[in-house]
Amino acid sequence: MPPLPDAHCRYIGKWTATKLRWGLTADQAEADALTAYAEACETAVVNYTLAS
Repeated sequence: MPPLPDAHCRYIGKWTATKLRWGLTADQAEADALTAYAEACETAVVNYTLAS
């Protein structure tokens, strides 16, 4: 995670978008961490385009 808390939601959004774009999976520990951090990002929207 970035050291500045203000960057956490943007980082989580970009990380999630990258995973979705490339069809990557997450193990349970990663999914749990992403979910925990995302709970603080109520208004975040993840935009992505599938890689071709």
